[in-house]
Order: sequence, then C-alpha cells, then structure tokens
Amino acid sequence: MKQIFDLLLGYMVFLLLAPFMLLVVISARLTSKGSALYWPDRVGKNNKIFKMPKFRSMLIDTPTVVTHLLDNPDTYLFPIGGFLRRSSLNELSQLFSVLKGDMSLVDPRLLLVEYLPLYSEKQARRHEIKPGITGGAD
Repeated sequence: MKQIFDLLLGYMVFLLLAPFMLLVVISARLTSKGSALYWPDRVGKNNKIFKMPKFRSMLIDTPTVVTHLLDNPDTYLFPIGGFLRRSSLNELSQLFSVLKGDMSLVDPRLLLVEYLPLYSEKQARRHEIKPGITGGAD
C-alpha cells in the first residue's frame, strides 16, 4: 500500500514540480560545464547500493569527497549551486528514485555509503526499508 501511495503522490508531485526541475536543468547548463545531474552511490533497502540522481551544485572538477572535508567548499559551487543547496532544489531529482522504486517519499533519510561501516546495529536497521527523500530525525 505504501509503494502505491509513493508512486501516486510521487507522480503528482513530479508533474507539479517539473517546471522547476526544468528551470534547474537549464540554469545549471547555462552557468556551468557538464551535466545538470550527478549520480552518487547511496545505500538502499537491504544494504543494496543504488545510483541516486541529484541536481549538481558543484563544479565538475570538485574532488569526490564529503563536502565538509573540502577546504573552503563554497569555492567549488557553480554560480547557482549555493542557491540550489539552500533552497533544497538540488534534492528534487530524487523523485526519479521514488518513481523507479529505489526510494520512498517519507522514511529514514539515506546516508552516504562511506558511513555504512560506522552504523551501530540499531542504526543499520534503517536499511530494512527503503530510504526516503524526507523523514523524521533519526
């Protein structure tokens, strides 16, 4: 039942937000080189690794590390990248993962693959269900 709810609401939200997503794509393409999307690995249900689309906010030559490990991360943002992050517009592309079935609209937030070995047994239980675009504080 939850998957049907995710799909129905996901399609409605996608149709509603499609113009904004198109604007993000056009803006990204006009203000930076490279694709408007990037596909980081994320941990899904049953610890299955999947590629999740995100609207890119960083320059294409940015080192592939967690943002807080970069020296002065703001220097790696392309002109509208900071706005995309502050407004969370860079997260809208995750709707594609909901429609594909890799994610849910509301469940525990997904975390980076690099954090998987650091989870306690209790924290690792979050991967028994699909990760969500949004969720409660976990």
